[in-house]
Amino acid sequence: MKLAIVGTGYVGLVTGSGFADLGMEVTCVDIDEGRVRQLQSGQVPFFEPGLQDLVKRYVARGRLRFTRDLGSAVRNAQVVFITVGTPSLPDGNPDLSQIESVGKEIAENLDSFKLIVMKSTAPVGTARRLGALIRSQRGPAADIEVAVNPEFLREGSALEDFMRPNRVIIGTETERGARILKEIYRPLYLIETPFVFTTLETAELIKYAANSFLAVKISYINEIANLCDALNIDVHIVAKALGMDRRIGPKFLHPGPGFGGSCFPKDCRALVQMGRQANVELSLVDTALRVNARQHQVVLYKLRQGLGALEGKTIAVWGLSFKPNTNDIRESTAIVICQALLKEGCRLRAYDPEVCAEAQAVLNSERVCFCRGPLETAEAADAVVLATEWNEFRNLDLAEVKRAMRGDVLVDSRNVYDIEMVKSLGFRYFGVGRR
Repeated sequence: MKLAIVGTGYVGLVTGSGFADLGMEVTCVDIDEGRVRQLQSGQVPFFEPGLQDLVKRYVARGRLRFTRDLGSAVRNAQVVFITVGTPSLPDGNPDLSQIESVGKEIAENLDSFKLIVMKSTAPVGTARRLGALIRSQRGPAADIEVAVNPEFLREGSALEDFMRPNRVIIGTETERGARILKEIYRPLYLIETPFVFTTLETAELIKYAANSFLAVKISYINEIANLCDALNIDVHIVAKALGMDRRIGPKFLHPGPGFGGSCFPKDCRALVQMGRQANVELSLVDTALRVNARQHQVVLYKLRQGLGALEGKTIAVWGLSFKPNTNDIRESTAIVICQALLKEGCRLRAYDPEVCAEAQAVLNSERVCFCRGPLETAEAADAVVLATEWNEFRNLDLAEVKRAMRGDVLVDSRNVYDIEMVKSLGFRYFGVGRR
Protein backbone atom coordinates (compact mmCIF):
# COMPACT_ATOMS: atom_id res chain seq x y z
CA MET A 1 0.00 0.00 0.00
CA LYS A 2 1.25 3.50 -0.84
CA LEU A 3 1.14 6.08 1.95
CA ALA A 4 1.84 9.80 2.13
CA ILE A 5 2.99 11.31 5.44
CA VAL A 6 2.59 15.08 5.58
CA GLY A 7 5.11 16.52 8.04
CA THR A 8 8.56 15.13 8.87
CA GLY A 9 8.75 16.24 12.47
CA TYR A 10 9.09 13.76 15.28
CA VAL A 11 5.76 11.98 14.75
CA GLY A 12 5.86 12.06 10.96
CA LEU A 13 9.36 10.69 10.60
CA VAL A 14 8.90 7.89 13.14
CA THR A 15 5.53 7.01 11.60
CA GLY A 16 6.85 7.04 8.04
CA SER A 17 9.90 4.96 8.91
CA GLY A 18 7.79 2.56 10.94
CA PHE A 19 5.32 2.01 8.11
CA ALA A 20 8.21 1.42 5.69
CA ASP A 21 9.45 -1.24 8.07
CA LEU A 22 5.96 -2.81 8.02
CA GLY A 23 6.20 -3.16 4.23
CA MET A 24 4.50 0.02 2.95
CA GLU A 25 5.75 2.36 0.25
CA VAL A 26 5.99 5.72 2.03
CA THR A 27 6.48 9.25 0.76
CA CYS A 28 7.10 11.86 3.46
CA VAL A 29 6.40 15.52 2.66
CA ASP A 30 7.83 18.65 4.23
CA ILE A 31 7.95 22.30 3.18
CA ASP A 32 11.51 22.72 4.54
CA GLU A 33 13.84 22.19 1.57
CA GLY A 34 16.92 21.81 3.77
CA ARG A 35 15.28 19.17 5.90
CA VAL A 36 14.09 17.24 2.82
CA ARG A 37 17.62 17.21 1.36
CA GLN A 38 19.00 16.07 4.71
CA LEU A 39 16.50 13.22 4.94
CA GLN A 40 17.07 12.19 1.33
CA SER A 41 20.70 11.60 2.27
CA GLY A 42 19.61 9.43 5.22
CA GLN A 43 20.39 12.00 7.91
CA VAL A 44 17.83 12.61 10.68
CA PRO A 45 17.57 16.23 11.94
CA PHE A 46 16.92 15.22 15.57
CA PHE A 47 18.09 12.52 17.95
CA GLU A 48 15.96 9.42 18.44
CA PRO A 49 17.66 6.06 19.16
CA GLY A 50 17.62 3.74 16.15
CA LEU A 51 15.74 6.11 13.85
CA GLN A 52 18.62 7.16 11.60
CA ASP A 53 19.54 3.54 10.86
CA LEU A 54 15.91 2.82 9.90
CA VAL A 55 15.71 5.89 7.65
CA LYS A 56 18.97 5.04 5.89
CA ARG A 57 17.88 1.43 5.34
CA TYR A 58 14.58 2.23 3.66
CA VAL A 59 15.82 5.24 1.71
CA ALA A 60 18.44 2.91 0.22
CA ARG A 61 15.79 0.31 -0.60
CA GLY A 62 13.52 2.92 -2.18
CA ARG A 63 10.67 2.23 0.18
CA LEU A 64 10.97 5.58 1.98
CA ARG A 65 11.08 8.83 0.00
CA PHE A 66 11.14 12.50 0.91
CA THR A 67 9.79 15.41 -1.10
CA ARG A 68 8.43 18.95 -0.93
CA ASP A 69 5.79 18.14 -3.55
CA LEU A 70 2.66 17.48 -1.52
CA GLY A 71 0.45 17.29 -4.61
CA SER A 72 2.43 14.47 -6.17
CA ALA A 73 2.59 12.58 -2.88
CA VAL A 74 -1.19 12.85 -2.43
CA ARG A 75 -1.97 11.77 -6.00
CA ASN A 76 0.28 8.72 -5.71
CA ALA A 77 -1.00 7.60 -2.30
CA GLN A 78 -4.05 5.67 -1.21
CA VAL A 79 -3.84 6.95 2.36
CA VAL A 80 -2.61 10.36 3.54
CA PHE A 81 -1.47 10.76 7.16
CA ILE A 82 -1.35 14.31 8.56
CA THR A 83 1.39 14.70 11.18
CA VAL A 84 1.99 18.45 11.22
CA GLY A 85 2.44 20.42 14.45
CA THR A 86 -0.33 21.92 16.56
CA PRO A 87 1.60 24.21 18.93
CA SER A 88 -0.08 26.17 21.69
CA LEU A 89 -1.43 29.64 21.03
CA PRO A 90 -1.08 32.24 23.81
CA ASP A 91 -4.55 31.36 25.16
CA GLY A 92 -3.74 27.64 25.40
CA ASN A 93 -5.73 26.59 22.34
CA PRO A 94 -3.76 24.67 19.70
CA ASP A 95 -2.81 26.37 16.46
CA LEU A 96 -4.57 24.42 13.70
CA SER A 97 -3.34 26.55 10.81
CA GLN A 98 -0.97 23.88 9.49
CA ILE A 99 -3.77 21.29 9.41
CA GLU A 100 -6.03 23.70 7.54
CA SER A 101 -3.28 24.54 5.04
CA VAL A 102 -2.62 20.85 4.37
CA GLY A 103 -6.35 20.20 3.98
CA LYS A 104 -6.66 22.88 1.28
CA GLU A 105 -3.68 21.52 -0.63
CA ILE A 106 -5.02 17.97 -0.42
CA ALA A 107 -8.30 19.22 -1.87
CA GLU A 108 -6.47 20.73 -4.84
CA ASN A 109 -4.84 17.39 -5.68
CA LEU A 110 -7.63 14.84 -5.29
CA ASP A 111 -7.90 12.53 -8.28
CA SER A 112 -9.32 9.37 -6.68
CA PHE A 113 -10.55 8.10 -3.33
CA LYS A 114 -8.29 9.09 -0.44
CA LEU A 115 -8.42 8.13 3.21
CA ILE A 116 -7.08 11.13 5.13
CA VAL A 117 -5.85 10.17 8.58
CA MET A 118 -5.29 12.70 11.35
CA LYS A 119 -2.30 11.81 13.52
CA SER A 120 -1.69 15.38 14.63
CA THR A 121 -3.08 15.98 18.10
CA ALA A 122 -6.06 18.30 17.68
CA PRO A 123 -9.25 19.14 19.63
CA VAL A 124 -12.48 17.20 19.34
CA GLY A 125 -14.22 18.06 16.08
CA THR A 126 -11.07 18.92 14.09
CA ALA A 127 -11.17 15.84 11.87
CA ARG A 128 -14.82 16.38 10.97
CA ARG A 129 -14.11 20.06 10.19
CA LEU A 130 -11.14 18.98 8.05
CA GLY A 131 -13.43 16.76 6.00
CA ALA A 132 -15.90 19.61 5.60
CA LEU A 133 -13.08 21.95 4.54
CA ILE A 134 -11.89 19.57 1.82
CA ARG A 135 -15.44 19.00 0.56
CA SER A 136 -16.05 22.74 0.50
CA GLN A 137 -13.02 23.10 -1.78
CA ARG A 138 -13.88 20.17 -4.06
CA GLY A 139 -17.64 19.94 -3.71
CA PRO A 140 -19.79 17.64 -1.56
CA ALA A 141 -19.17 14.69 -3.89
CA ALA A 142 -15.42 14.63 -3.13
CA ASP A 143 -14.41 11.00 -2.73
CA ILE A 144 -12.68 11.16 0.63
CA GLU A 145 -12.98 9.85 4.13
CA VAL A 146 -11.35 11.30 7.22
CA ALA A 147 -10.10 9.13 10.09
CA VAL A 148 -8.31 9.73 13.40
CA ASN A 149 -5.35 7.60 14.49
CA PRO A 150 -3.64 9.32 17.45
CA GLU A 151 0.00 8.62 18.21
CA PHE A 152 1.36 7.56 21.59
CA LEU A 153 5.10 7.79 20.92
CA ARG A 154 7.44 8.45 23.80
CA GLU A 155 10.53 10.39 22.80
CA GLY A 156 13.56 8.21 23.42
CA SER A 157 11.67 4.95 22.78
CA ALA A 158 9.46 5.90 19.85
CA LEU A 159 10.36 3.03 17.53
CA GLU A 160 9.55 0.47 20.20
CA ASP A 161 6.26 2.26 20.84
CA PHE A 162 5.42 2.20 17.13
CA MET A 163 6.31 -1.47 16.62
CA ARG A 164 4.91 -2.75 19.91
CA PRO A 165 2.20 -0.31 20.99
CA ASN A 166 0.02 -0.73 24.07
CA ARG A 167 -2.97 -0.16 21.79
CA VAL A 168 -3.94 1.32 18.44
CA ILE A 169 -6.85 3.79 18.41
CA ILE A 170 -8.77 4.17 15.15
CA GLY A 171 -11.65 6.60 14.75
CA THR A 172 -13.56 6.35 11.47
CA GLU A 173 -16.84 7.34 9.84
CA THR A 174 -17.38 4.17 7.79
CA GLU A 175 -16.45 0.51 7.69
CA ARG A 176 -14.35 1.21 4.57
CA GLY A 177 -12.01 3.50 6.48
CA ALA A 178 -11.71 1.04 9.37
CA ARG A 179 -10.94 -1.80 6.95
CA ILE A 180 -8.15 0.16 5.23
CA LEU A 181 -6.44 1.11 8.49
CA LYS A 182 -6.85 -2.43 9.77
CA GLU A 183 -4.98 -3.64 6.68
CA ILE A 184 -2.20 -1.08 7.18
CA TYR A 185 -1.69 -2.19 10.76
CA ARG A 186 -2.18 -5.90 9.99
CA PRO A 187 1.39 -6.85 11.08
CA LEU A 188 0.54 -5.63 14.60
CA TYR A 189 -2.38 -8.05 14.78
CA LEU A 190 0.16 -10.85 14.58
CA ILE A 191 1.62 -9.75 17.92
CA GLU A 192 -1.88 -9.41 19.41
CA THR A 193 -1.86 -5.64 19.73
CA PRO A 194 -5.19 -4.41 21.14
CA PHE A 195 -7.22 -2.26 18.72
CA VAL A 196 -9.97 0.20 19.64
CA PHE A 197 -12.35 1.18 16.82
CA THR A 198 -14.49 4.19 17.60
CA THR A 199 -15.78 7.54 16.34
CA LEU A 200 -13.68 10.47 15.16
CA GLU A 201 -14.48 12.56 18.22
CA THR A 202 -13.81 9.77 20.70
CA ALA A 203 -10.43 9.02 19.17
CA GLU A 204 -9.49 12.70 19.36
CA LEU A 205 -10.42 12.92 23.03
CA ILE A 206 -8.61 9.68 23.98
CA LYS A 207 -5.26 11.25 23.10
CA TYR A 208 -5.85 14.30 25.30
CA ALA A 209 -7.31 12.24 28.13
CA ALA A 210 -4.32 9.88 28.17
CA ASN A 211 -1.63 12.57 28.20
CA SER A 212 -3.46 14.69 30.76
CA PHE A 213 -3.94 11.73 33.08
CA LEU A 214 -0.21 11.03 33.05
CA ALA A 215 0.52 14.70 33.68
CA VAL A 216 -1.86 14.67 36.66
CA LYS A 217 -0.10 11.58 38.01
CA ILE A 218 3.31 13.29 37.78
CA SER A 219 2.08 16.45 39.50
CA TYR A 220 0.45 14.34 42.21
CA ILE A 221 3.64 12.47 43.11
CA ASN A 222 5.58 15.77 43.02
CA GLU A 223 3.20 17.26 45.58
CA ILE A 224 3.58 14.13 47.72
CA ALA A 225 7.37 14.46 47.39
CA ASN A 226 7.20 18.06 48.58
CA LEU A 227 5.19 16.91 51.59
CA CYS A 228 7.73 14.14 52.22
CA ASP A 229 10.47 16.77 52.29
CA ALA A 230 8.60 18.68 54.98
CA LEU A 231 7.88 15.55 57.06
CA ASN A 232 11.27 13.84 56.64
CA ILE A 233 9.79 10.85 54.81
CA ASP A 234 11.25 9.00 51.80
CA VAL A 235 8.94 9.52 48.82
CA HIS A 236 10.36 6.48 47.05
CA ILE A 237 8.98 4.14 49.66
CA VAL A 238 5.63 5.91 49.43
CA ALA A 239 5.67 5.71 45.62
CA LYS A 240 6.68 2.06 45.65
CA ALA A 241 3.81 1.18 47.94
CA LEU A 242 1.39 3.20 45.80
CA GLY A 243 2.59 1.46 42.65
CA MET A 244 1.94 -1.97 44.12
CA ASP A 245 -1.76 -1.16 44.04
CA ARG A 246 -2.89 -2.51 40.67
CA ARG A 247 -5.47 0.24 40.43
CA ILE A 248 -2.63 2.80 40.46
CA GLY A 249 0.43 1.10 38.96
CA PRO A 250 4.09 2.12 39.30
CA LYS A 251 4.52 4.15 36.09
CA PHE A 252 4.86 7.95 36.26
CA LEU A 253 5.32 7.95 40.03
CA HIS A 254 8.84 9.35 39.88
CA PRO A 255 9.21 12.74 41.57
CA GLY A 256 11.29 15.46 39.99
CA PRO A 257 11.31 19.07 38.81
CA GLY A 258 8.17 18.69 36.69
CA PHE A 259 7.13 17.46 33.25
CA GLY A 260 7.98 19.14 29.97
CA GLY A 261 8.32 18.33 26.29
CA SER A 262 6.12 18.98 23.29
CA CYS A 263 3.09 16.97 24.44
CA PHE A 264 2.05 17.03 28.10
CA PRO A 265 2.02 20.81 28.72
CA LYS A 266 0.45 21.60 25.33
CA ASP A 267 -2.17 18.85 25.54
CA CYS A 268 -3.17 19.73 29.10
CA ARG A 269 -3.66 23.36 28.15
CA ALA A 270 -5.72 22.36 25.11
CA LEU A 271 -7.91 20.02 27.17
CA VAL A 272 -8.59 22.77 29.72
CA GLN A 273 -9.61 25.07 26.86
CA MET A 274 -11.86 22.39 25.38
CA GLY A 275 -13.56 22.11 28.75
CA ARG A 276 -14.11 25.85 28.99
CA GLN A 277 -15.61 25.96 25.51
CA ALA A 278 -17.97 23.15 26.53
CA ASN A 279 -18.77 24.86 29.88
CA VAL A 280 -17.05 22.05 31.78
CA GLU A 281 -14.46 22.99 34.39
CA LEU A 282 -11.47 20.62 34.24
CA SER A 283 -10.01 21.84 37.52
CA LEU A 284 -7.89 18.73 38.13
CA VAL A 285 -5.95 19.15 34.87
CA ASP A 286 -5.70 22.90 35.40
CA THR A 287 -4.27 22.33 38.88
CA ALA A 288 -1.74 19.81 37.53
CA LEU A 289 -0.48 22.52 35.19
CA ARG A 290 -0.15 25.03 38.03
CA VAL A 291 1.67 22.48 40.22
CA ASN A 292 4.02 21.74 37.37
CA ALA A 293 4.69 25.42 36.64
CA ARG A 294 6.08 25.94 40.14
CA GLN A 295 7.81 22.57 40.66
CA HIS A 296 11.14 23.72 39.22
CA GLN A 297 11.35 26.13 42.17
CA VAL A 298 12.13 23.08 44.33
CA VAL A 299 15.59 22.99 42.74
CA LEU A 300 16.22 26.65 43.55
CA TYR A 301 14.99 26.09 47.11
CA LYS A 302 17.45 23.19 47.53
CA LEU A 303 20.30 25.30 46.16
CA ARG A 304 19.46 28.10 48.60
CA GLN A 305 19.47 25.56 51.43
CA GLY A 306 23.00 24.59 50.46
CA LEU A 307 24.47 27.88 49.26
CA GLY A 308 22.43 30.67 50.81
CA ALA A 309 22.18 33.58 48.37
CA LEU A 310 22.60 32.42 44.77
CA GLU A 311 23.85 35.63 43.17
CA GLY A 312 27.39 35.23 41.88
CA LYS A 313 27.46 31.47 42.45
CA THR A 314 28.62 29.05 39.73
CA ILE A 315 26.16 26.22 39.13
CA ALA A 316 26.94 23.16 37.01
CA VAL A 317 23.87 21.75 35.24
CA TRP A 318 23.91 18.17 33.94
CA GLY A 319 21.29 17.64 31.24
CA LEU A 320 19.27 20.17 29.22
CA SER A 321 16.78 18.07 27.21
CA PHE A 322 13.33 17.58 28.71
CA LYS A 323 14.04 13.85 29.17
CA PRO A 324 16.86 11.41 28.35
CA ASN A 325 17.48 9.97 24.87
CA THR A 326 16.23 13.03 22.99
CA ASN A 327 17.60 16.42 22.02
CA ASP A 328 14.19 18.04 22.44
CA ILE A 329 14.28 21.11 24.71
CA ARG A 330 10.66 22.21 24.13
CA GLU A 331 9.31 23.25 27.55
CA SER A 332 12.26 21.47 29.15
CA THR A 333 12.29 21.86 32.91
CA ALA A 334 16.09 21.82 32.77
CA ILE A 335 16.03 24.92 30.57
CA VAL A 336 13.49 26.57 32.89
CA ILE A 337 15.83 25.90 35.83
CA CYS A 338 18.76 27.44 33.94
CA GLN A 339 16.72 30.53 33.06
CA ALA A 340 15.64 30.92 36.70
CA LEU A 341 19.26 30.63 37.88
CA LEU A 342 20.36 33.28 35.40
CA LYS A 343 17.68 35.60 36.81
CA GLU A 344 19.14 34.95 40.26
CA GLY A 345 22.51 36.20 39.01
CA CYS A 346 24.26 32.83 38.77
CA ARG A 347 26.93 31.75 36.36
CA LEU A 348 26.17 28.45 34.64
CA ARG A 349 28.28 25.62 33.32
CA ALA A 350 26.06 23.25 31.31
CA TYR A 351 26.37 19.94 29.51
CA ASP A 352 24.01 17.59 27.69
CA PRO A 353 25.00 14.54 25.60
CA GLU A 354 22.83 15.58 22.64
CA VAL A 355 21.69 19.18 23.14
CA CYS A 356 24.10 21.94 22.18
CA ALA A 357 23.13 24.40 19.44
CA GLU A 358 19.47 24.36 20.45
CA ALA A 359 20.29 25.20 24.06
CA GLN A 360 22.86 27.84 23.10
CA ALA A 361 20.19 29.66 21.13
CA VAL A 362 17.84 29.68 24.12
CA LEU A 363 20.40 30.26 26.88
CA ASN A 364 22.14 33.05 25.02
CA SER A 365 24.12 34.67 27.83
CA GLU A 366 27.76 35.43 28.52
CA ARG A 367 27.17 33.85 31.94
CA VAL A 368 26.58 30.40 30.40
CA CYS A 369 29.50 28.15 29.49
CA PHE A 370 28.67 25.03 27.48
CA CYS A 371 31.02 22.19 28.33
CA ARG A 372 32.12 18.95 26.66
CA GLY A 373 31.45 16.53 29.50
CA PRO A 374 30.13 16.22 33.05
CA LEU A 375 33.54 16.48 34.72
CA GLU A 376 34.47 19.63 32.83
CA THR A 377 31.07 21.06 33.73
CA ALA A 378 31.73 20.57 37.43
CA GLU A 379 35.08 22.40 37.42
CA ALA A 380 35.12 25.22 40.01
CA ALA A 381 31.34 24.94 40.50
CA ASP A 382 29.76 25.79 43.83
CA ALA A 383 27.00 23.24 43.19
CA VAL A 384 25.99 20.60 40.68
CA VAL A 385 22.38 20.10 39.57
CA LEU A 386 21.38 16.85 37.91
CA ALA A 387 18.52 18.15 35.75
CA THR A 388 18.02 15.34 33.19
CA GLU A 389 18.74 11.72 34.06
CA TRP A 390 20.82 10.60 31.09
CA ASN A 391 22.51 7.23 31.71
CA GLU A 392 25.87 8.96 31.27
CA PHE A 393 25.32 10.71 34.61
CA ARG A 394 24.36 7.60 36.58
CA ASN A 395 27.78 5.98 36.87
CA LEU A 396 30.14 8.93 37.06
CA ASP A 397 33.23 8.93 39.23
CA LEU A 398 31.65 11.29 41.76
CA ALA A 399 34.84 11.42 43.83
CA GLU A 400 36.58 12.97 40.82
CA VAL A 401 33.63 15.31 40.33
CA LYS A 402 33.91 16.42 43.96
CA ARG A 403 37.62 17.15 43.54
CA ALA A 404 36.89 19.28 40.47
CA MET A 405 34.30 21.39 42.28
CA ARG A 406 34.84 24.45 44.43
CA GLY A 407 31.80 23.68 46.56
CA ASP A 408 30.13 20.53 47.87
CA VAL A 409 26.41 20.81 47.01
CA LEU A 410 24.76 18.19 44.80
CA VAL A 411 21.10 18.74 43.91
CA ASP A 412 19.77 15.50 42.49
CA SER A 413 16.47 16.63 40.98
CA ARG A 414 15.81 13.15 39.54
CA ASN A 415 16.77 11.15 42.66
CA VAL A 416 19.34 9.07 40.77
CA TYR A 417 22.13 8.75 43.32
CA ASP A 418 22.55 6.70 46.47
CA ILE A 419 22.38 9.18 49.33
CA GLU A 420 24.85 7.53 51.70
CA MET A 421 27.43 6.92 48.96
CA VAL A 422 27.25 10.55 47.82
CA LYS A 423 27.53 11.86 51.38
CA SER A 424 30.51 9.60 52.05
CA LEU A 425 32.36 11.42 49.24
CA GLY A 426 31.92 14.74 51.00
CA PHE A 427 28.87 16.08 49.17
CA ARG A 428 25.94 17.77 50.82
CA TYR A 429 23.13 15.95 49.07
CA PHE A 430 19.71 17.40 48.24
CA GLY A 431 17.10 15.18 46.54
CA VAL A 432 13.37 15.55 45.97
CA GLY A 433 11.29 14.05 48.76
CA ARG A 434 14.13 11.97 50.18
CA ARG A 435 15.09 11.71 53.83
